[in-house]
Amino acid sequence: MGAKSRRKGYRIEAEVVQRCRDLGLDARRVPLSGAAPGWAGDLEVNGMRGEVKGRANGGSFKTIEKWLGANDLLFLRRDRADPLVLLPWSTWAKLMGKEG
Repeated sequence: MGAKSRRKGYRIEAEVVQRCRDLGLDARRVPLSGAAPGWAGDLEVNGMRGEVKGRANGGSFKTIEKWLGANDLLFLRRDRADPLVLLPWSTWAKLMGKEG
């Protein structure tokens, strides 16, 4: 990964951590998360692991956003796999007992 990509990744991860902290949550980036043995994820929020992805133009995120629409949750399930749950920031804040 090039320096530009690393900087972008750091910037986005740091932003998410700060937004979580602004809600009063215990959040931290995991240093060298890609190289940390036994750790999958970029950050930890209230004991939960989180992965952060950022794309310049949204790419496939646009399809996900379309599927989510005005709903609070989007469940995605691939055959023979556990469902994934995607939610907008406002829903995340409500679940954490915060407003934001």
